Amino acid sequence: MGWNVHKFGGTSLADAECFRRVAAIVAAQTDARQAVVVSAIGGMTDVLLGLVSAASSQADVAPQLAMLKDRYGGIVGELLGDGGVPLMAQMERDLADVESVLTALALVKSASHRSRDLVAGFGELWSARLLTAVLAAEQRRPVVLIDARDVLRVVQSEMGPVVQWEDSRAALAGSLAADFDGIAVITGFIARTPDGLQTTLGRNGSDFSASIFAALLEAAEVNIWTDVEGVMSGDPRRVPEAAVIREMSYNEAMELAYFGAKVIHPQTMTPAVEHSIPIRIRSTFNPAGEGTWITAAPRSTELVKGVSSIEGIALINLEGSGMIGVPGTADRLFGSLREAGISVVLISQGSSEHSICFAVPVESAQRVKDVVARAFAGELAQGQVQNIDVTPDCAILAVVGDGMAGAPGIAGRFFSTLGRAGINVRAIAQGASERNISAVIAAADATRALRAVHASFYLSAKTVSIGLIGPGSVGGVLLDQLAGEAERLAAEFGVDLRVRAIGGSRRMVLADKRIPLANWREQVENSEPMNLDRFVDHVQADHLPHAVLLDCTADQGIAQRYEDWLGRGIHVITPNKKAHSGSLEYYHRLKALTRASGAQFLYETSVGAGLPVVHTLRDLVDTGDEIYTISGIFSGTLAYLFNVYDGSRPFSSIVADAQSKGYTEPDPRDDLSGMDVARKTVILAREAGLDLELEQLSVQSLVPESLGEGSVEDFLNQLPAHDAAMAAQLKVARAAGQVLRYVGELDLRSGAARVHLASFDAGHAFANISLTDNIVQFVTRRYCDNPLIVRGPGAGPDVTAAGVFADLLRLCGRLGGNGG
Repeated sequence: MGWNVHKFGGTSLADAECFRRVAAIVAAQTDARQAVVVSAIGGMTDVLLGLVSAASSQADVAPQLAMLKDRYGGIVGELLGDGGVPLMAQMERDLADVESVLTALALVKSASHRSRDLVAGFGELWSARLLTAVLAAEQRRPVVLIDARDVLRVVQSEMGPVVQWEDSRAALAGSLAADFDGIAVITGFIARTPDGLQTTLGRNGSDFSASIFAALLEAAEVNIWTDVEGVMSGDPRRVPEAAVIREMSYNEAMELAYFGAKVIHPQTMTPAVEHSIPIRIRSTFNPAGEGTWITAAPRSTELVKGVSSIEGIALINLEGSGMIGVPGTADRLFGSLREAGISVVLISQGSSEHSICFAVPVESAQRVKDVVARAFAGELAQGQVQNIDVTPDCAILAVVGDGMAGAPGIAGRFFSTLGRAGINVRAIAQGASERNISAVIAAADATRALRAVHASFYLSAKTVSIGLIGPGSVGGVLLDQLAGEAERLAAEFGVDLRVRAIGGSRRMVLADKRIPLANWREQVENSEPMNLDRFVDHVQADHLPHAVLLDCTADQGIAQRYEDWLGRGIHVITPNKKAHSGSLEYYHRLKALTRASGAQFLYETSVGAGLPVVHTLRDLVDTGDEIYTISGIFSGTLAYLFNVYDGSRPFSSIVADAQSKGYTEPDPRDDLSGMDVARKTVILAREAGLDLELEQLSVQSLVPESLGEGSVEDFLNQLPAHDAAMAAQLKVARAAGQVLRYVGELDLRSGAARVHLASFDAGHAFANISLTDNIVQFVTRRYCDNPLIVRGPGAGPDVTAAGVFADLLRLCGRLGGNGG
């Protein structure tokens, strides 16, 4: 059987329970011989290095030494009981050695690199001994401990530790029999120089150890066990939608690691890369998880694998006309930085050669400026170099992916996404491999940029963050409709509808990803007080491409907020008539904002509930038809009243009966006043191009003037006194073979508009409607002899909610490429 290598870091070995978990993971690996490389117990290396620093400054180190012994002893005792006595005896001998080194450091008041290596390496020894003992007590297979200092030979260089492969291979053969068939527990991080002195492989050294031993053992794979599910597409602490990257190439992993994805360090991968050994990043806390495979040739087809960033950056710009066309300028610049031991993170130079800008760690910025000023002192004095500018507080944002090479539009999407997010790009770099596009931005914009760019490349173009205001009759039905259809829409059409906020007049519920709609009512009942500003800010999340507010209220105050929302780029969908039938000035401002911001303002259900009235009118106008007249029955309540009213019962009785059944508003005067019909008439007039104010309409109210005030009960009790007037109108109409209908009428040629009770012949389309039907008639140049009629149920929560839902889907259909 071949070998598999497993590496467990400090977070995977933090306490006794973690050691048990690791032992169980190792025990489950039966398909090969197992080499298990371990780090120090979580935080142990930092404590050991802290002891070195403390001793060098002659501080008392006894308390820290006692703490180390107590922590390790507690874990050993919990795992092995009395069986751990030999381990503790070994540790006490080690601590005596450590104390001797620390005493010497205190005498000389300084610590050499060698002494730091010597002390820091004990953490891995203690972890390896303990895991070996735990596995030996539970395993039927043989378990052996290998001290990496007996095997690995490395030489320190400018580029870091360099493995002496032949010497190390020979030493491993002497430490591990070729036919060994069991588990080898190996100390990570530590090694020896060719002359036998202890050294370390630096930070992330245990990952490096795992990769080296994988190469020495010719292993089939390297498993890096950590506290995350794998390499993520973005920092999950800053990008809530970050996902595990299932497969990626060595090059992609190195690029992402360099740009802040801290799962694995690029240098530590080198031995595995050179021998084409796959590396798998896995979670100790979810061993069944797939994790991330890092290979030479991954099968995934994503163009962009991840979005990452480096913080704490300063941008340096060297600028001068004397640099143009002068050979060796870049060599002098970067040569001076090399001599000063300063690493450059990013370089960008325009083809004019007028300036070179580069990024360095912000803590080096002033020293860099001084170094460059000395290197170009002559040119600065003569004016050939004009400026050495330093811009602190920057960050570098990078998108990484092998699939970007040769794929048009990636850079365009990247920078257009930043532009839409209002983020200024200060410098750009892209290598010839096209594997990485980097941009220098303000540090304050880093999180917003990460979220926006991640959303652009990783989420559906139709991923929408939804906030619903007014979960009453219409809003509640709409949420139920969304609950029933969201999964199907996502599967069939890629429409990702995420209801992340639901708010009423008093309470609201917010969710980072989505609110489970199966029990949204219970969640609203147990939620926090309503705060509309916070509600809106939550819906407009940086990590989601689009935000939409569904206003299912009839509230004037909510309607007055549309201007702010549209200006921020938030889409608005509503059956609320108050905004677009309010002041003409406000209506025009809203229309202008939708054009300027790109936000959509959809209100099909403000007229005719779910009927395509506004949509039909807009199509007529947009295709160049000339509208002559628009007329219709726009109130389902009034349609019902006059469908039922045939003289057999008084009109007041029909009104009272309709109110008791919920067919009217709680106060029937809201329907009988005609103002609802008037608002709808104004909306249609404006959509047809007529600048009409609500006050300009002639509105016939069916509420007797004397009954305009007072309670609903008083109104219903006194309404019978006015039945005779309504009966007289009905009698006149019936004598002429006509019926009564309450209608809104617009004449676009004269500008006349009115809302009133009218009579229609029995053969007229308005005379033949069912109960609560709405009907709209368009007479146009194209539809002159035979008017265009839109008819159907125009009231009720179900059809109104369905109309809002249809507007939401219409919005999704208009959303373009990812993120825009």
